[in-house]
Amino acid sequence: MSNVKKIVLLPGDGIGIEVVAEAKRVLDVIIEHLPGYKFEVTEEPFGGAGIEFNGQPLPDSTVEACKKAHCVLMGAVGHPKYGLAPIRPDVAMLAIRKAVDAYANIRPVLFPSPSLLDKSPLKTEIASGTEILLLRELVGGIYFGEHVEANWEDADPAAWDVNKYSRSQVERIARFAGELAIKTSPPTPVHSLDKANVLASSRLWRTVVTDIFAKEYPQVPLDHTYVDAAAMILAARPKKLNGIVVCDNQIGDILSDELAVVPGSIGVLPSAALSGLPDAKGETFGLYEPIHGSAPDIMGQGIANPIGTVLSLALMFRYSLGLEPVAKVIEAAVSKALDYKSAGGLEAFTADLGGKFKTKDVGDAVIQCITPLLKELKL
Repeated sequence: MSNVKKIVLLPGDGIGIEVVAEAKRVLDVIIEHLPGYKFEVTEEPFGGAGIEFNGQPLPDSTVEACKKAHCVLMGAVGHPKYGLAPIRPDVAMLAIRKAVDAYANIRPVLFPSPSLLDKSPLKTEIASGTEILLLRELVGGIYFGEHVEANWEDADPAAWDVNKYSRSQVERIARFAGELAIKTSPPTPVHSLDKANVLASSRLWRTVVTDIFAKEYPQVPLDHTYVDAAAMILAARPKKLNGIVVCDNQIGDILSDELAVVPGSIGVLPSAALSGLPDAKGETFGLYEPIHGSAPDIMGQGIANPIGTVLSLALMFRYSLGLEPVAKVIEAAVSKALDYKSAGGLEAFTADLGGKFKTKDVGDAVIQCITPLLKELKL
C-alpha cells in the first residue's frame, strides 16, 4: 500500500449522513494541519444509498474500495421504508464486517468531558470513574450462524438461529484482549462475559478464554461473569467492571447499548472494528462508527449528536493511522467543546444531552477547539 492514507466514508442512512458530514469537516481541518502526510478521502454508497445505487445494500464496488483503504468511517444504516424485506439497508453492516474480517470491536465507555457526569442517569458517585473498554467478537456467533425463518403455513410455525463459535474464533479475540491488557502496567483486568451455565457455545468460550490466558497471559487478572449478573452490575455499580470486558457478538451488542446510558447519551460513544492488532507502526485496518443507529425519527432535523462519530475519528487515528498525538488532540477538542463554560468550555450539548446545539453547531465547536491544538502539534 502506498504512503497515501486512504480513508473511505460510508455515511449510510438517516442521521448517519448528518453526523459523518460533521466528522468529515473535522477531518478536513486535521488534514490541513498535517502537511507532512498525504490523505485520500472518498465516499461510497452504503445501506439505503447502496440500494438506490445498484439494488444492493453493500455494492461490490464499495467492498473493493474498503479493502484498498487503510480505514473506513461509517455512519449508520436502516430506514423504516424497507421494513423487514430481504434486501434492506441493515444487512450492509454485518456484510461489510464479514467482508473485511473486522472481528475485534472496541467500544470505550467513559466520559468525553466531566460535564457529562451531570447528564448520566446514574448518581455521580456511581458513574464517576467508570472506564470500561468493551471488546466484542464481531464476525461470529448468532448473527452469522444459520437462520431459519418461520413457515407461516405450518400448524405451529417455528424459527431458529444458530449461535456457533469455533475454538479459533474465540482464541483470537481472547488474544486481542490479552494484548490490550499487557499494554498497561500493571496489566488491565479482563472480565469475560458468557452464559456458560446454560449455553454450550458459552462453555466453549469460557474454556478457551481460560486456557489462552493461563498459557499466554498469566500476568493478566481474568475473571468470568454470567451476562445476566453483568447486566445488573453495569446498571448499579459499573466501576466494578472497569478494565476490558470481552464477550461474544450478541452479548456485546446488547450490553454496549446498556453501557451507553452511563455517559448520558448513546450519541457520544465511538467504536472501532479491527481486522487485527495494530502493527509496529500502530496501524491496522479498521471500520469506525458511532454506536448509535440511523434514528429515522430525527433525521433531517439537524439535531443529531455527532460526538460519537468525531470520537470515532480519534480511534481511527489511534488504531489505523498510527497517529496517537492526533487522536489525543481530537479527544481534547471534544472535551473542551463539551466542558462547562465555567471550565473554559463551550457547552456544546445537543438535544439528547439537554441542550439546544444543532448538529452543525457541535461540528463548529469542535473545529473551534481543535484548530489551536493542531497548530501546536509537532509530528
